[in-house]
Amino acid sequence: MNRMEPMDPADVPEPAAVVREFWARMQARDWTGLGALLADDLVVEWPVSAELIEGRANFVSVNAEYPEGWSIEVIRVVADGESVVSEVEVPHETVGVHRVVSLWTVREGRITTGREYWTAPGSDPSPPWRAAFVRPL
Repeated sequence: MNRMEPMDPADVPEPAAVVREFWARMQARDWTGLGALLADDLVVEWPVSAELIEGRANFVSVNAEYPEGWSIEVIRVVADGESVVSEVEVPHETVGVHRVVSLWTVREGRITTGREYWTAPGSDPSPPWRAAFVRPL
């Protein structure tokens, strides 16, 4: 993809709106549209799998190549200035359900950095010592 020109400040959407649109384009498999929301030099960390994705093209490709059968439900998007947190649920026909908490930085209408925590609900069992204080979800 080509380097994108800066947006006119009057046309720059709010950071939360950028992240909501990110998830909408992801759900639509609109890979070109998704790329338009990302900075060329985007950096996204996936700490749970110990992976680093560098660059718009790599991020779009890793998502476009993911095996089909998934959908996305946005649970919440919370913003404080250019920092945006999203929580989504990603059910997959064969893999099961994943929950994702993403920490995004949005500057001038484009996502510049992210850290995403992908996990499967219940994949980290509660230790027995907490049983007196908690109940299952």
